[in-house]
Amino acid sequence: MRMFIGIILGIILTIGGAFIADGLRPAPGPDGVEVKPMVNWDVVGEKCKTLSTAVQDGWNRLTGHAT
Repeated sequence: MRMFIGIILGIILTIGGAFIADGLRPAPGPDGVEVKPMVNWDVVGEKCKTLSTAVQDGWNRLTGHAT
């Protein structure tokens, strides 16, 4: 049980750290050079949405509620 809690906590800390690091990026300077973010959060959001839909569809098929 401790191992699973540790794994989940590690995942949360990793994602949270990346989110914070991207949030603390400096604004583009006068030369127009912008630091690229570590994570493209739009892509992450789309992947999470796709995963959520796939899990929901799988659960509906498993429980017999598929349309």
